[in-house]
Amino acid sequence: MSSPENAASGNRSVAPPAGGRAASIAAELVSGGSLEMGAQRPQDARDIAALLPAGTPVYVNHLPRHKLLDSVPTLIAVREAGLEPVPHIAARRIKDRAELQAFLRRAVGDAGVRKALILGGDEPVALGAYADGAALLREGLLAAAGLREIGLPGYPEGHPRIARAALESAFAEKLSLAAGQGLGTYVLTQFSFAPARVIEYCAALARSAPAVPVYVGLAGPTDPIALLRFAQRCGVSASLRALRAQGMDAVRLVTHTDPGQQLSALAHYCSVHAACNVVGVHLFTFGGVTSAAAWMNRYIASRGGSS
Repeated sequence: MSSPENAASGNRSVAPPAGGRAASIAAELVSGGSLEMGAQRPQDARDIAALLPAGTPVYVNHLPRHKLLDSVPTLIAVREAGLEPVPHIAARRIKDRAELQAFLRRAVGDAGVRKALILGGDEPVALGAYADGAALLREGLLAAAGLREIGLPGYPEGHPRIARAALESAFAEKLSLAAGQGLGTYVLTQFSFAPARVIEYCAALARSAPAVPVYVGLAGPTDPIALLRFAQRCGVSASLRALRAQGMDAVRLVTHTDPGQQLSALAHYCSVHAACNVVGVHLFTFGGVTSAAAWMNRYIASRGGSS
């Protein structure tokens, strides 16, 4: 990959104004996209359903110190609101097999969950027997419970604690395990402030795993200070450092409350690459799920999409 400095300076060159085919693709990426919400706020489901296309995937997070079962009421609320509930399942935050089975039984049976995002989780020590996402897949419980598809995390800027070679090996193993169990797979990337890095990452996936759809993570509308705090936690410090080298004004420009610039860069890439396997965007909401849903609604409506 290019250096952080090159990636950040490339932000200007890869994000021309969206027009024609690129504008149409951008609208399709948003209308076919998703967003996340907190597991402790089931009441938000009805509000965002009024703003989103029916069936929009809504990811329900699995935070530290929270049990998987705590997210079930929110998953049910998302389904009842006419949206598609997708739980995060963080391997290192699961106590044991019984906890995972109990959650899957409720999620699939009560909330109609069909797919889940499988994460390792960032705890330094695993709470139970599952050290990573591959460990969850090896047991076969996800497919046996009725899941049809799993999301795998992607890291355009790399992972702050896992070497690139280890990430690539784990990704290949998870693809193989999922295929052997009849599970569909897709990639959902971490957000980044460096569109050039994201595009480079997507192009590499198009070469190495052309059949795997990709959803590109975007930082949704939020306060710039809060966004910087979340970014530091989420391991996108490489592009942050490059932006800071250009001065705080550059940081504010790229971390303002509208992800449209990064979307334009992505749509332009897809418009000129027939092998592009990016099928949607995913908004990280940082607690502001209603604001993110409203942004999606405005973007789709302003470009003639359905809402």
